[in-house]
Amino acid sequence: MIRTLATGFALAALIGTSAFAETFEVQMLNKGSDGERMVFEPAFVQAAPGDTIRFVASDKSHNAEINAGMLPEGAEEFAGKVNEEFEVTLDVEGLYGVICKPHYAMGMVMTIAVGDTDVPADFFAGRVPPKAKARFEAQLGNL
Repeated sequence: MIRTLATGFALAALIGTSAFAETFEVQMLNKGSDGERMVFEPAFVQAAPGDTIRFVASDKSHNAEINAGMLPEGAEEFAGKVNEEFEVTLDVEGLYGVICKPHYAMGMVMTIAVGDTDVPADFFAGRVPPKAKARFEAQLGNL
């Protein structure tokens, strides 16, 4: 009897946790609602561990992928194909820098903050095009 109750409580806890996970939809656009060209909308998402991000190819020729080195330690890199919708569930807390590879130099970037996090000192390590860096810096102002 006690084992049955314990199993029931454990199962309820697992189901309850996943029931609270959220899915955020991010549009990949040629032109955003503010008139900016080549954007993710929204460009910044504050998520919790276990939340899912759904990238929607609203306009053609876009993808979403992790920029090299712009993810928390222990997190897995991801890359969607051009013109395809895909989802990623983020379980590791930290900052994720996402780019559209074809339009990275034009500043098509977004930031996902999972959990309570700060900007790592090496977030901008490596080459980041000026327009992309400026947009990343603006997004980081949301922390």
